[in-house]
Amino acid sequence: MAAAATCSTGTRSTGSVVAAASRNSVTSFQRRGPRASGTDSGCSRLVSIAGTRPSVRNGQLLVSTGLPALDQLLGGGLAVGTVLLIEEDKYNIYSPLLFKYFLAEGIVTGHTLLVASAKEDPADILQELPAPLLDDNCKKECDEDIYNHKTESNIKMKIAWRYQLLPKMEARPVSSSRFGHYYDVSKRIPQELIEASKWHGFFLPEKISSTLNLEPCSLSHSYIKLLQFIQNIIYEEGFDGSNPQKKQKNILRIGIQNLGSPLWGDDICWTENCDSNHSLTKFLYMLRGLLRSSLSACIITVPTHLIQNKAIIARVTNLSDTVVGLESFIGSEKETNPLYKDYHGLIHIRQIPQLNNLIYDVSDVKDLAFKLKRKLFTIERLHLPPDLSDTVSRSSKQDLAESAKLLGPGCGMTARGKKHLDF
Repeated sequence: MAAAATCSTGTRSTGSVVAAASRNSVTSFQRRGPRASGTDSGCSRLVSIAGTRPSVRNGQLLVSTGLPALDQLLGGGLAVGTVLLIEEDKYNIYSPLLFKYFLAEGIVTGHTLLVASAKEDPADILQELPAPLLDDNCKKECDEDIYNHKTESNIKMKIAWRYQLLPKMEARPVSSSRFGHYYDVSKRIPQELIEASKWHGFFLPEKISSTLNLEPCSLSHSYIKLLQFIQNIIYEEGFDGSNPQKKQKNILRIGIQNLGSPLWGDDICWTENCDSNHSLTKFLYMLRGLLRSSLSACIITVPTHLIQNKAIIARVTNLSDTVVGLESFIGSEKETNPLYKDYHGLIHIRQIPQLNNLIYDVSDVKDLAFKLKRKLFTIERLHLPPDLSDTVSRSSKQDLAESAKLLGPGCGMTARGKKHLDF
Protein backbone atom coordinates (compact mmCIF):
# COMPACT_ATOMS: atom_id res chain seq x y z
CA MET A 1 0.00 0.00 0.00
CA ALA A 2 2.86 2.32 0.85
CA ALA A 3 4.45 1.53 -2.44
CA ALA A 4 1.16 2.16 -4.17
CA ALA A 5 0.79 5.44 -2.33
CA THR A 6 4.30 6.39 -3.26
CA CYS A 7 3.61 5.45 -6.85
CA SER A 8 0.38 7.45 -6.91
CA THR A 9 2.15 10.41 -5.32
CA GLY A 10 4.89 10.21 -7.89
CA THR A 11 2.28 10.00 -10.60
CA ARG A 12 0.53 13.09 -9.28
CA SER A 13 3.80 14.99 -8.98
CA THR A 14 4.80 13.99 -12.47
CA GLY A 15 1.39 14.98 -13.78
CA SER A 16 1.61 18.36 -12.07
CA VAL A 17 5.03 18.97 -13.63
CA VAL A 18 3.68 18.08 -17.05
CA ALA A 19 0.67 20.32 -16.53
CA ALA A 20 2.89 23.19 -15.42
CA ALA A 21 5.14 22.69 -18.42
CA SER A 22 2.14 22.61 -20.72
CA ARG A 23 0.86 25.84 -19.21
CA ASN A 24 4.23 27.49 -19.69
CA SER A 25 4.41 26.31 -23.27
CA VAL A 26 0.93 27.60 -23.95
CA THR A 27 1.60 31.03 -22.46
CA SER A 28 4.74 31.42 -24.55
CA PHE A 29 2.62 31.20 -27.69
CA GLN A 30 -0.24 33.39 -26.52
CA ARG A 31 -1.18 36.48 -28.47
CA ARG A 32 0.83 39.48 -27.42
CA GLY A 33 -1.12 41.67 -25.02
CA PRO A 34 -0.66 45.21 -23.75
CA ARG A 35 2.13 44.18 -21.36
CA ALA A 36 4.04 42.32 -24.06
CA SER A 37 3.79 45.19 -26.48
CA GLY A 38 5.14 47.56 -23.87
CA THR A 39 8.29 45.51 -23.40
CA ASP A 40 9.24 45.89 -27.04
CA SER A 41 10.30 49.49 -26.51
CA GLY A 42 13.14 49.44 -29.00
CA CYS A 43 10.86 48.83 -31.97
CA SER A 44 8.17 51.19 -30.69
CA ARG A 45 10.67 54.02 -30.49
CA LEU A 46 11.47 53.63 -34.15
CA VAL A 47 7.91 53.70 -35.44
CA SER A 48 6.46 56.20 -32.95
CA ILE A 49 7.94 59.27 -34.67
CA ALA A 50 5.70 60.62 -37.41
CA GLY A 51 7.19 60.93 -40.88
CA THR A 52 9.90 58.32 -40.30
CA ARG A 53 10.49 54.66 -41.04
CA PRO A 54 13.30 52.19 -40.35
CA SER A 55 15.62 51.22 -43.15
CA VAL A 56 15.21 47.69 -44.49
CA ARG A 57 18.98 47.42 -44.80
CA ASN A 58 20.28 48.34 -41.35
CA GLY A 59 17.31 49.52 -39.28
CA GLN A 60 18.50 53.13 -39.36
CA LEU A 61 15.71 55.66 -38.92
CA LEU A 62 14.92 57.43 -42.20
CA VAL A 63 13.10 60.63 -43.17
CA SER A 64 11.90 61.60 -46.62
CA THR A 65 13.66 64.25 -48.68
CA GLY A 66 10.29 65.39 -50.04
CA LEU A 67 11.01 63.77 -53.40
CA PRO A 68 10.09 60.05 -53.44
CA ALA A 69 12.23 59.38 -56.51
CA LEU A 70 15.28 60.76 -54.67
CA ASP A 71 14.39 58.69 -51.60
CA GLN A 72 14.47 55.61 -53.77
CA LEU A 73 17.92 56.49 -55.10
CA LEU A 74 19.29 57.09 -51.59
CA GLY A 75 18.21 53.68 -50.32
CA GLY A 76 14.80 54.57 -48.92
CA GLY A 77 15.34 58.09 -47.60
CA LEU A 78 17.73 60.31 -45.67
CA ALA A 79 19.11 58.75 -42.52
CA VAL A 80 18.54 60.63 -39.28
CA GLY A 81 21.77 62.15 -38.03
CA THR A 82 23.30 62.65 -41.48
CA VAL A 83 24.04 65.54 -43.85
CA LEU A 84 22.69 65.76 -47.40
CA LEU A 85 24.88 68.00 -49.56
CA ILE A 86 23.32 69.43 -52.73
CA GLU A 87 25.79 70.72 -55.31
CA GLU A 88 24.01 73.73 -56.77
CA ASP A 89 23.48 74.09 -60.49
CA LYS A 90 25.21 76.93 -62.29
CA TYR A 91 22.35 79.42 -62.19
CA ASN A 92 20.85 78.17 -58.91
CA ILE A 93 17.46 77.41 -60.45
CA TYR A 94 16.81 73.77 -59.55
CA SER A 95 18.74 73.29 -56.30
CA PRO A 96 16.37 75.60 -54.35
CA LEU A 97 13.54 73.25 -55.37
CA LEU A 98 15.15 70.29 -53.57
CA PHE A 99 15.78 72.57 -50.60
CA LYS A 100 12.11 73.58 -50.47
CA TYR A 101 10.90 70.01 -50.95
CA PHE A 102 12.83 68.98 -47.85
CA LEU A 103 11.31 71.79 -45.77
CA ALA A 104 7.80 71.25 -47.11
CA GLU A 105 7.98 67.57 -46.17
CA GLY A 106 8.86 68.62 -42.63
CA ILE A 107 5.79 70.85 -42.37
CA VAL A 108 3.46 68.16 -43.70
CA THR A 109 4.80 65.50 -41.31
CA GLY A 110 4.87 67.80 -38.28
CA HIS A 111 8.66 68.00 -37.87
CA THR A 112 10.42 71.03 -36.40
CA LEU A 113 12.26 73.18 -38.95
CA LEU A 114 15.46 75.19 -38.66
CA VAL A 115 16.06 77.35 -41.73
CA ALA A 116 19.37 79.21 -42.13
CA SER A 117 20.19 81.58 -44.96
CA ALA A 118 22.41 84.56 -45.70
CA LYS A 119 20.41 85.66 -48.75
CA GLU A 120 16.69 85.32 -47.99
CA ASP A 121 14.70 85.72 -44.82
CA PRO A 122 13.63 82.25 -43.59
CA ALA A 123 10.07 83.52 -43.23
CA ASP A 124 10.03 84.37 -46.93
CA ILE A 125 11.46 80.95 -47.82
CA LEU A 126 8.61 79.22 -45.99
CA GLN A 127 6.05 81.30 -47.87
CA GLU A 128 7.45 79.97 -51.17
CA LEU A 129 7.25 76.26 -50.30
CA PRO A 130 5.26 74.11 -52.76
CA ALA A 131 1.77 72.92 -51.89
CA PRO A 132 1.38 69.23 -50.95
CA LEU A 133 -0.70 66.87 -53.07
CA LEU A 134 -2.72 64.65 -50.76
CA ASP A 135 -4.91 61.64 -51.52
CA ASP A 136 -7.76 62.48 -53.91
CA ASN A 137 -6.20 65.69 -55.20
CA CYS A 138 -3.12 63.84 -56.42
CA LYS A 139 -4.78 62.26 -59.42
CA LYS A 140 -6.58 65.40 -60.51
CA GLU A 141 -3.53 67.63 -60.24
CA CYS A 142 -0.89 65.29 -61.63
CA ASP A 143 -2.60 63.21 -64.29
CA GLU A 144 -1.91 65.86 -66.89
CA ASP A 145 1.82 66.03 -66.15
CA ILE A 146 2.31 62.28 -65.74
CA TYR A 147 0.30 60.94 -68.64
CA ASN A 148 1.31 63.54 -71.22
CA HIS A 149 4.76 62.04 -71.20
CA LYS A 150 3.37 58.53 -71.55
CA THR A 151 1.48 59.35 -74.73
CA GLU A 152 4.77 60.05 -76.45
CA SER A 153 6.01 56.51 -75.81
CA ASN A 154 2.92 54.36 -76.21
CA ILE A 155 4.33 52.59 -79.24
CA LYS A 156 6.71 50.00 -77.82
CA MET A 157 8.34 49.39 -81.16
CA LYS A 158 9.97 52.81 -80.91
CA ILE A 159 11.66 52.05 -77.61
CA ALA A 160 15.03 50.33 -77.57
CA TRP A 161 14.71 46.81 -76.20
CA ARG A 162 17.35 47.26 -73.53
CA TYR A 163 15.39 49.99 -71.74
CA GLN A 164 12.23 47.90 -71.34
CA LEU A 165 13.87 45.71 -68.68
CA LEU A 166 15.14 48.57 -66.50
CA PRO A 167 13.27 49.30 -63.26
CA LYS A 168 11.08 52.39 -63.50
CA MET A 169 11.48 55.36 -61.17
CA GLU A 170 8.53 56.06 -58.88
CA ALA A 171 6.59 58.90 -60.47
CA ARG A 172 3.08 58.34 -59.19
CA PRO A 173 1.55 60.27 -56.28
CA VAL A 174 0.91 58.22 -53.18
CA SER A 175 -1.43 58.47 -50.25
CA SER A 176 -0.77 61.14 -47.63
CA SER A 177 -0.42 58.46 -44.95
CA ARG A 178 2.60 56.96 -46.67
CA PHE A 179 6.25 57.82 -46.31
CA GLY A 180 7.04 60.78 -48.57
CA HIS A 181 4.68 63.11 -50.40
CA TYR A 182 4.38 64.87 -53.74
CA TYR A 183 4.18 68.62 -54.19
CA ASP A 184 2.79 71.03 -56.74
CA VAL A 185 5.45 73.63 -57.61
CA SER A 186 2.84 75.83 -59.29
CA LYS A 187 1.05 76.44 -55.97
CA ARG A 188 2.16 77.66 -52.55
CA ILE A 189 1.72 75.80 -49.30
CA PRO A 190 -1.41 76.84 -47.35
CA GLN A 191 -0.82 79.49 -44.71
CA GLU A 192 -2.64 77.35 -42.14
CA LEU A 193 0.06 74.66 -42.35
CA ILE A 194 2.83 77.20 -41.83
CA GLU A 195 1.10 78.71 -38.81
CA ALA A 196 0.53 75.27 -37.29
CA SER A 197 4.17 74.25 -37.76
CA LYS A 198 7.10 74.94 -35.45
CA TRP A 199 10.16 76.49 -37.03
CA HIS A 200 13.25 78.53 -36.21
CA GLY A 201 14.93 81.00 -38.53
CA PHE A 202 18.55 82.10 -38.79
CA PHE A 203 19.01 85.14 -41.04
CA LEU A 204 22.71 86.05 -41.08
CA PRO A 205 22.37 89.84 -41.61
CA GLU A 206 20.26 90.01 -38.45
CA LYS A 207 22.68 87.92 -36.39
CA ILE A 208 25.88 89.82 -37.20
CA SER A 209 26.13 93.54 -36.61
CA SER A 210 27.63 95.60 -39.42
CA THR A 211 29.35 97.93 -36.90
CA LEU A 212 31.52 95.09 -35.62
CA ASN A 213 35.22 95.38 -36.50
CA LEU A 214 36.20 91.87 -37.53
CA GLU A 215 39.70 90.60 -38.15
CA PRO A 216 40.62 88.55 -41.25
CA CYS A 217 40.55 85.34 -39.23
CA SER A 218 36.92 86.04 -38.28
CA LEU A 219 35.57 84.80 -41.62
CA SER A 220 34.23 81.86 -39.62
CA HIS A 221 32.33 84.18 -37.30
CA SER A 222 29.10 83.52 -39.19
CA TYR A 223 29.66 79.78 -38.91
CA ILE A 224 30.24 80.05 -35.17
CA LYS A 225 26.98 81.95 -34.76
CA LEU A 226 25.14 79.32 -36.79
CA LEU A 227 26.64 76.43 -34.85
CA GLN A 228 25.68 78.03 -31.54
CA PHE A 229 22.15 78.60 -32.82
CA ILE A 230 21.76 74.97 -33.94
CA GLN A 231 23.28 73.65 -30.72
CA ASN A 232 20.91 75.71 -28.56
CA ILE A 233 17.86 74.48 -30.44
CA ILE A 234 18.96 70.84 -30.17
CA TYR A 235 19.67 71.03 -26.44
CA GLU A 236 16.82 73.30 -25.35
CA GLU A 237 14.11 71.35 -27.16
CA GLY A 238 15.43 67.92 -26.25
CA PHE A 239 16.38 66.60 -29.69
CA ASP A 240 19.50 65.10 -28.11
CA GLY A 241 17.42 62.90 -25.79
CA SER A 242 18.56 64.70 -22.65
CA ASN A 243 14.99 65.38 -21.52
CA PRO A 244 13.50 62.05 -20.36
CA GLN A 245 10.17 63.71 -19.51
CA LYS A 246 9.53 64.48 -23.16
CA LYS A 247 7.52 61.45 -24.26
CA GLN A 248 6.59 62.61 -27.77
CA LYS A 249 9.76 62.55 -29.84
CA ASN A 250 10.14 64.58 -32.98
CA ILE A 251 12.65 65.22 -35.78
CA LEU A 252 14.55 68.46 -36.33
CA ARG A 253 14.99 69.27 -40.03
CA ILE A 254 17.86 71.68 -40.65
CA GLY A 255 18.15 73.53 -43.96
CA ILE A 256 21.20 75.70 -44.76
CA GLN A 257 21.15 77.61 -48.03
CA ASN A 258 24.18 78.70 -50.15
CA LEU A 259 26.75 77.60 -47.58
CA GLY A 260 30.30 78.54 -48.55
CA SER A 261 29.20 81.43 -50.75
CA PRO A 262 30.56 84.97 -50.29
CA LEU A 263 27.28 85.86 -48.58
CA TRP A 264 28.47 83.82 -45.59
CA GLY A 265 31.77 85.75 -45.53
CA ASP A 266 33.68 82.79 -46.95
CA ASP A 267 36.61 83.22 -49.33
CA ILE A 268 36.78 79.78 -50.92
CA CYS A 269 35.00 81.01 -54.05
CA TRP A 270 37.70 83.48 -55.08
CA THR A 271 40.96 82.01 -53.80
CA GLU A 272 42.92 78.94 -54.78
CA ASN A 273 45.10 78.81 -51.69
CA CYS A 274 44.59 75.51 -49.92
CA ASP A 275 44.27 75.92 -46.18
CA SER A 276 43.98 72.71 -44.19
CA ASN A 277 42.21 74.55 -41.36
CA HIS A 278 39.51 76.15 -43.47
CA SER A 279 36.44 77.37 -41.64
CA LEU A 280 33.96 75.56 -43.90
CA THR A 281 35.47 72.14 -43.22
CA LYS A 282 35.58 72.91 -39.51
CA PHE A 283 31.93 73.86 -39.58
CA LEU A 284 30.89 70.64 -41.38
CA TYR A 285 32.92 68.53 -38.97
CA MET A 286 31.31 70.11 -35.90
CA LEU A 287 27.85 70.09 -37.47
CA ARG A 288 28.03 66.39 -38.19
CA GLY A 289 29.00 65.80 -34.56
CA LEU A 290 25.82 67.57 -33.45
CA LEU A 291 23.68 65.58 -35.87
CA ARG A 292 25.11 62.22 -34.86
CA SER A 293 23.97 62.70 -31.27
CA SER A 294 20.48 64.04 -31.98
CA LEU A 295 17.25 63.27 -33.81
CA SER A 296 17.95 65.64 -36.67
CA ALA A 297 18.68 65.62 -40.39
CA CYS A 298 20.28 68.38 -42.43
CA ILE A 299 20.27 69.52 -46.06
CA ILE A 300 22.93 71.95 -47.31
CA THR A 301 23.25 73.60 -50.70
CA VAL A 302 26.80 74.59 -51.73
CA PRO A 303 27.87 76.44 -54.92
CA THR A 304 30.66 73.98 -55.73
CA HIS A 305 30.96 75.35 -59.27
CA LEU A 306 32.31 78.60 -57.78
CA ILE A 307 34.97 76.94 -55.59
CA GLN A 308 38.35 77.24 -57.32
CA ASN A 309 40.25 74.71 -55.27
CA LYS A 310 39.27 71.13 -56.04
CA ALA A 311 40.95 69.89 -52.86
CA ILE A 312 38.45 71.85 -50.76
CA ILE A 313 35.59 70.30 -52.73
CA ALA A 314 36.99 66.85 -51.94
CA ARG A 315 37.17 67.67 -48.23
CA VAL A 316 33.62 69.03 -48.19
CA THR A 317 32.43 65.86 -49.93
CA ASN A 318 34.22 63.63 -47.42
CA LEU A 319 32.70 65.53 -44.51
CA SER A 320 29.19 65.01 -45.90
CA ASP A 321 27.21 61.79 -45.74
CA THR A 322 25.14 62.03 -48.92
CA VAL A 323 26.17 64.12 -51.93
CA VAL A 324 23.87 64.88 -54.86
CA GLY A 325 24.97 67.07 -57.77
CA LEU A 326 22.72 68.97 -60.18
CA GLU A 327 23.93 69.82 -63.68
CA SER A 328 21.65 72.18 -65.56
CA PHE A 329 21.60 72.36 -69.35
CA ILE A 330 20.94 76.12 -69.33
CA GLY A 331 23.76 77.99 -71.00
CA SER A 332 25.59 74.85 -72.12
CA GLU A 333 25.91 72.99 -75.41
CA LYS A 334 23.65 70.24 -74.09
CA GLU A 335 20.70 72.63 -74.14
CA THR A 336 20.50 72.36 -77.95
CA ASN A 337 21.69 68.76 -78.15
CA PRO A 338 18.96 66.44 -79.50
CA LEU A 339 20.03 63.76 -77.03
CA TYR A 340 18.85 65.86 -74.07
CA LYS A 341 15.82 67.52 -75.64
CA ASP A 342 13.38 65.88 -73.19
CA TYR A 343 15.28 66.88 -70.02
CA HIS A 344 16.39 69.99 -68.18
CA GLY A 345 19.54 68.61 -66.58
CA LEU A 346 21.45 65.69 -65.13
CA ILE A 347 21.48 64.53 -61.53
CA HIS A 348 24.59 62.84 -60.12
CA ILE A 349 24.51 60.67 -57.00
CA ARG A 350 28.08 61.31 -55.87
CA GLN A 351 27.95 59.57 -52.52
CA ILE A 352 25.58 57.42 -50.48
CA PRO A 353 26.18 56.98 -46.74
CA GLN A 354 27.32 53.61 -45.49
CA LEU A 355 26.80 54.10 -41.78
CA ASN A 356 29.07 52.40 -39.23
CA ASN A 357 31.64 51.71 -41.96
CA LEU A 358 34.88 53.38 -42.97
CA ILE A 359 33.99 53.65 -46.66
CA TYR A 360 31.05 55.16 -48.50
CA ASP A 361 28.73 53.40 -50.85
CA VAL A 362 28.51 54.37 -54.52
CA SER A 363 25.26 54.36 -56.45
CA ASP A 364 25.07 51.85 -59.29
CA VAL A 365 22.74 54.16 -61.24
CA LYS A 366 24.72 56.61 -63.36
CA ASP A 367 22.37 57.73 -66.12
CA LEU A 368 19.84 59.97 -64.37
CA ALA A 369 18.18 63.14 -65.60
CA PHE A 370 15.63 65.52 -64.13
CA LYS A 371 12.76 67.39 -65.69
CA LEU A 372 10.79 70.32 -64.30
CA LYS A 373 7.23 70.00 -65.50
CA ARG A 374 4.45 72.47 -64.91
CA LYS A 375 3.63 70.99 -61.51
CA LEU A 376 6.19 68.29 -60.73
CA PHE A 377 9.95 67.92 -60.51
CA THR A 378 10.70 64.40 -61.73
CA ILE A 379 13.82 62.23 -61.88
CA GLU A 380 14.04 59.71 -64.71
CA ARG A 381 16.57 57.38 -66.23
CA LEU A 382 18.31 59.01 -69.14
CA HIS A 383 17.87 57.02 -72.35
CA LEU A 384 18.73 57.56 -75.98
CA PRO A 385 15.79 58.91 -77.98
CA PRO A 386 14.23 56.55 -80.54
CA ASP A 387 15.84 56.96 -83.96
CA LEU A 388 14.15 54.44 -86.23
CA SER A 389 12.73 56.86 -88.76
CA ASP A 390 14.17 56.88 -92.26
CA THR A 391 13.76 60.65 -92.45
CA VAL A 392 16.48 61.35 -89.89
CA SER A 393 19.37 63.16 -91.52
CA ARG A 394 22.92 61.86 -91.45
CA SER A 395 24.13 64.90 -89.52
CA SER A 396 21.67 64.33 -86.68
CA LYS A 397 22.76 60.72 -86.41
CA GLN A 398 26.36 61.82 -86.09
CA ASP A 399 25.38 64.31 -83.39
CA LEU A 400 23.65 61.57 -81.43
CA ALA A 401 26.66 59.30 -81.74
CA GLU A 402 28.99 62.05 -80.57
CA SER A 403 26.70 62.86 -77.64
CA ALA A 404 26.51 59.23 -76.58
CA LYS A 405 30.23 59.30 -75.86
CA LEU A 406 29.59 61.76 -73.02
CA LEU A 407 27.26 59.38 -71.19
CA GLY A 408 29.96 56.85 -70.43
CA PRO A 409 29.39 53.13 -69.96
CA GLY A 410 26.10 53.67 -68.14
CA CYS A 411 24.10 54.73 -71.16
CA GLY A 412 26.12 54.92 -74.30
CA MET A 413 27.62 51.45 -74.68
CA THR A 414 25.92 50.87 -77.99
CA ALA A 415 27.21 54.01 -79.63
CA ARG A 416 30.96 54.05 -80.13
CA GLY A 417 32.74 56.31 -82.52
CA LYS A 418 30.58 57.85 -85.23
CA LYS A 419 28.68 54.71 -86.10
CA HIS A 420 24.99 54.69 -85.34
CA LEU A 421 23.22 51.42 -84.62
CA ASP A 422 19.56 50.92 -85.45
CA PHE A 423 17.52 48.37 -83.51
